[in-house]
Amino acid sequence: MSNYGETVLEIDLNALAHNYVYLRSRLMRETKFLAVVKAFGYGSAVERIALKLQDLEVDYFAVAYVNEGVTLRDAGITKPILVLHPQPINFKTVIARCLEPSIYSPKVLKEFLEIAKEENQKDYPVHLKFNTGLNRLGFWENDVDFIVQQLHRRAEVSVVSVFSHLAASEDLNEKSFTIKQIENFKSIALELNNKLGYEPFRHLLNTSGIINYTEAQFEMVRSGIGLYGYGNELKIDSELKPVATLKTVISQIHRIEPNESVGYNRAYTSKEYRTIATLPLGHADGIGRQYGNGKTYVLVKGKKAFIVGNVCMDMIMIDITDIDCKEGDEVIVFGPQLSAQNFAEKANTISYELLTAISPRVKRVVLD
Repeated sequence: MSNYGETVLEIDLNALAHNYVYLRSRLMRETKFLAVVKAFGYGSAVERIALKLQDLEVDYFAVAYVNEGVTLRDAGITKPILVLHPQPINFKTVIARCLEPSIYSPKVLKEFLEIAKEENQKDYPVHLKFNTGLNRLGFWENDVDFIVQQLHRRAEVSVVSVFSHLAASEDLNEKSFTIKQIENFKSIALELNNKLGYEPFRHLLNTSGIINYTEAQFEMVRSGIGLYGYGNELKIDSELKPVATLKTVISQIHRIEPNESVGYNRAYTSKEYRTIATLPLGHADGIGRQYGNGKTYVLVKGKKAFIVGNVCMDMIMIDITDIDCKEGDEVIVFGPQLSAQNFAEKANTISYELLTAISPRVKRVVLD
């Protein structure tokens, strides 16, 4: 086992490739694959992640914000990049960097058309987002006539795709709701195609959709969390490989007596003699206070060591009473040996939040 002597986030690009191949294997050969690399590649190392995926020949990338798309272009990404939540103030940058905006409301459509006109664009690629039940972003189905009216009057843009987002694709107890979303999306896309006079490609499925509703893959699917090793269910998680491993080190070991407290607000008090280790990471590194006070554990020499007391800004204390270890030894916070999903669930949250919270001050080490 490697010991870096400090806190690092190890990024395994071979695991990324494995996950991509697995997810692709569930699709028809002709189905396009969009890789979601927003939030710094789900908290990893976005430039290296995206370049690896480009080498693997994904068809599209998606980010949340325009500045994330600019980062990808600066890193050498030449594939199409869909910006899922662009703001009108950044529309000139969208065009300058050849990014493709999601158009999700009448206001956004009108504003992008005006900017495209100012920039002398013709048939600039845009994607239309429809709300089919998530109730977050998107046109309503009764906006189709308005959209078509706007587009038929203008030559500045061309619709590349129409898409929506499933609300509960990982929860089979909500299957009837998901099927209703799928049918609603089909209906909207058909109406739009008939009235536009051409057929943008369609995409609806996220990672859990790929797993549970493959029949609705349409012309493209989108995967985020699955690429990074998590499939929202144990059976699928066993087929995937976590890309990120958070490792740290024991800075100091203390032997405390009965009735001694540990950390801020004396949140932990020992009932007997205990051995406590201090680690150099904390809530400023993305391990929030919700993980403290015995909620979850890390691995030391392959054994569970529970977090004791409150998580500090830069430090965490763990109980190593029954573990034969020393200062300088490596500690695994999450990774293949200890799932980020498992770590997160102990604190009543999800792997997405844990992964994307890892601070930029944590050193990234990329393995390829």
